[in-house]
Amino acid sequence: MSFSPYPEYKDSGLEWVGEVPSDWESWKIAHAFKRIGSGTTPPSTEGKWYEDGEIPWITTGELRENVVTYTKKSVTREALRAFPALRLHSKGALAMAMYGATIGRLGILGVEATTNQACSVMESSTDLAVKFVFYWLHCNRTTIVALFSTGGGQPNINQEAVTSLRIPAPTLTVQTHIARFLDHETAKIDALIREQERLIELLQEKRQAVISHAVTKGLDPDVPMKDSGVEWLGEVPAHWDVMRMRFVCRITTGDKDTQDAKADGQYPFFVRSETIEKSDTYSFDGEGVFTSGDGAGVGKIFHHFRGKCAIHQRVYLFHSFHKISSTFFYHFLRSKLEPVVLSQSAKSTVDSLRLPMLQNFWMTSPPHEDQELICNYINSFESQTLSLLEECSSSIKLLKERRSALISAAVTGKIDVRNWQPPVDESAFDEEVRQAGMETTA
Repeated sequence: MSFSPYPEYKDSGLEWVGEVPSDWESWKIAHAFKRIGSGTTPPSTEGKWYEDGEIPWITTGELRENVVTYTKKSVTREALRAFPALRLHSKGALAMAMYGATIGRLGILGVEATTNQACSVMESSTDLAVKFVFYWLHCNRTTIVALFSTGGGQPNINQEAVTSLRIPAPTLTVQTHIARFLDHETAKIDALIREQERLIELLQEKRQAVISHAVTKGLDPDVPMKDSGVEWLGEVPAHWDVMRMRFVCRITTGDKDTQDAKADGQYPFFVRSETIEKSDTYSFDGEGVFTSGDGAGVGKIFHHFRGKCAIHQRVYLFHSFHKISSTFFYHFLRSKLEPVVLSQSAKSTVDSLRLPMLQNFWMTSPPHEDQELICNYINSFESQTLSLLEECSSSIKLLKERRSALISAAVTGKIDVRNWQPPVDESAFDEEVRQAGMETTA
C-alpha cells in the first residue's frame, strides 16, 4: 500500500511540525473545543463518595490509547454535587494524562464519566474530529512532553499548555476520513501484533512444558516408569532417584545488603530485585544457582558460572552439588520451583520462600549420563526457541514502528489518503472496528 503526497505544501508555523498541505488550517485547541476541563479526587478515606457509585471515575492509569468504558472506581451523584471540580464529561470526549509516568497517554470516553485532576478532557468541537486529534496527539506525544512539560522526576503538562497546542488539520470531513483510514489500518497492524504476542506466549508455554517433561520424565518415551511417591511429580523413570533438595546441594544466604554494592566493585552482586550490581567483597567462589527469597525476584532462577560473587541477605545460593549437576539442578528448579513451592509459600505482602521449604523440596536425580543428555537437549531446544522468540520480538518492533509511521504520515499530511476506501471484502472487518468502540467521533 502506497500513497502520494498532497499537491502543495506550506509552512505550518510550528518548527517541530514542519510543512503541511497548503489547504490545511491551524486550530488552537482552546478555540476548537467548546469545553476543556479536568476533574478532582474526592477524599479516598471517605467511602461515601465512592460506595455504590454509579458514575465512572477515570484516572490517568486507565488512559491507554483506548476507549474507556470501565473504571476501577465510580463516584456517587452526591460527590458531583459536593465537588464542583468533579465535572461530568460526555461520551466521545478525549482525555489526556498531564502528570507523571502516564504523561501524554490518551483515551476516548466510551461512556459519560468524571476524571481525576491529572486528566485534561476535550469535548464538543465543530472544527476538529476527536479521533483525528487523538491520533495527532498520539504521534506527537514525545515531542509535546519534551517541549511543554515542566518538572524533573515527575514531569507534568498543565491545562494551559494543552489548550495552547495548535493542530494543523484539513476540513472536518477529511479529518474524519483520515481517522477512519487509521482505525482500519492500525486495527490490521494490531491484529498482526497480537498474533506475534500470542506466538510468544505459546513458545514460552512450550519451552516450560518441554523442560518440565525432560527433567521429570526423561527423553526416552519407552523407559519403564515408577511412582515417585510425590503427588506433583507423578511417575518418573524407574532407574531415577527422587530425593529432597538438602541431599543434593548446600543452601546458604548472603550477608550483604544493598548499600554494600559499589559501582566500581570487582565482583557481581546478586540482589533481590533481579539486577546484578558490583561489590568489592565476595562470599562464594565457584558455580551456583540463585533465587530471591522475596520481592520482585522471588521464584526466578539464575545460573552463575563466573566464579566469585557476592549475594544479598535475602538471596538463596545453591552450591556444592552432588548427585545432580548444577545445570540439571538449574533446569529442574526453574521449571518446578515457582509453580510448586510458591503455591504453598508463606503469604504476607509478597510471596516468599523459606529455607525449610527449599530443604525439603523434592527433586529427581537421574544418572549422570541421563542428566548430560537432558541438559544438552534442553540447551539445543532453548537455542531454537530463543531464535524464534527473537524473530517474533523483532516483528512486533517493526510492526509498531510501521504503525507509528503510518499515523504520523496521515495526520501531518505527508501522505494523501483522501481517495482511500476499505476493500469491499473487508467491509465486515471495518464494521467490527467501529462496533468495538473505536469509531471516529466528532
